[in-house]
Amino acid sequence: MTSNLNSDIEPIAWVNGRIRLLDQTRLPHSVNWVEIDNWRDAADAIKTMIVRGAPAIGCTAALGLALAGRSAIAPGREAFLDKLQIAADGLCNARPTAVNLSWAVNRLMCLARTLPEVTEIKQLLIDEALRMLNEDIQINRTMGQYGAALLPDSCRVITHCNAGALATAGYGTALGVIRAAVESGKNVTVFADETRPRLQGMKLTAWELMESGIPVTVITDNMSAALMNTSVIDCVIVGADRIAANGDTANKIGTYGLAVIARHHNVPFYVAAPVSTFDFNLATGAAIPIEQRDPAEVTHLDDIALGPSNLTAWNPAFDVTPAELVTAIITERGVLKPPFSTSIANLQNENQ
Repeated sequence: MTSNLNSDIEPIAWVNGRIRLLDQTRLPHSVNWVEIDNWRDAADAIKTMIVRGAPAIGCTAALGLALAGRSAIAPGREAFLDKLQIAADGLCNARPTAVNLSWAVNRLMCLARTLPEVTEIKQLLIDEALRMLNEDIQINRTMGQYGAALLPDSCRVITHCNAGALATAGYGTALGVIRAAVESGKNVTVFADETRPRLQGMKLTAWELMESGIPVTVITDNMSAALMNTSVIDCVIVGADRIAANGDTANKIGTYGLAVIARHHNVPFYVAAPVSTFDFNLATGAAIPIEQRDPAEVTHLDDIALGPSNLTAWNPAFDVTPAELVTAIITERGVLKPPFSTSIANLQNENQ
C-alpha cells in the first residue's frame, strides 16, 4: 500500500486486538503496515527496526507484553506471571540502549503483580499499554510547548537521526519541538543530517517534515561544521535513547560529534526527551550499554556493496554526548538546565 500521510500519522496502533506498525524500513518509498499478534514478533519488529525510536519501541514492547498476557495459558497466577516474565525478558533484550523499552515493560509487570486474578491482569495489561500510547502523544505535545519557547521567531535548526512522530506514538520529541514552534507561528527551517549508516535523517526525518510542510534541507553528517561556520544556525535539537543521572546522553551515532561542533561554534545544543528516557540508576553515561549492529549496515547500502568484498566495519548504533556539551534538556516537566546532576535529581524526586 502506498499513499501520502499527514503529520497526524499513528506509527503504532492497536487494531482489532493486534499491534499495527508502520514499517519504517520501507519508508519513504512505500507506506506499509505490519500487523503483529504475538510478543515474539513484536520483539523482532523492534530488533529489525520496523519500529524504532525510544518512545516508540517502549510503546510497542508494552503492547507486545499485553499480547503475551492475552495468549498465556497457565494453571494459576504465579505460573501465569512466570510466563509473562519470559515475554518481558525477551522484549527487553530486543535492543539494549533505549531505556524506554525496559521502563515500559517494568511498568506493566509491576502493575500485573498487584492484582490477584489472571483475568484482571490480562485486561489491565491491555488497558495500561493503550494508556501509555495516549500518554506519549500528550507528553510530546507538552514537551514541544516547553521547547518551542526556546526558539527565536525565525530560526534555522540542525537535527540528527529521527526524533519525530515516527519515533514515538505521535507528534515527536525533537521534531515535536519544531512542530510546536511552527504551530505557534514561528518560522523554522530545518537542516537534517542524513544519519549514516541507516540514513534515518534522509529517509524518515526529511520525509516527515516534508509531509508536514516544514522546510527541510538534507546535509551529510560531515557537513555540519561547514554549515555552522558559513551560516547562522540558531540551535541543534536531538532526541535521546537514555540519559544518565549526570546528563550524559545516549543518542544515535554521530550525535556526540555534532555536539562538539555546536560547542565550538557557540550554537545551543538541546536534547528533547520524556522523563521515561532518564535512567536515574546510572551515575554517568559510561555505564550506558551501546548496541553494536551488523557491519553490513556500513559496508552496504541495501544489498549494494560500497567497498571491497570482506571489508570489516565498526558499527555502534549510538554514542554518548557528555553533559557539559548539552545546553538544556527539554522534558514534559519543563526545561532542565545545568548543573544537570542537580536538576535531574530534582526531577527524580518529583517523579517518585
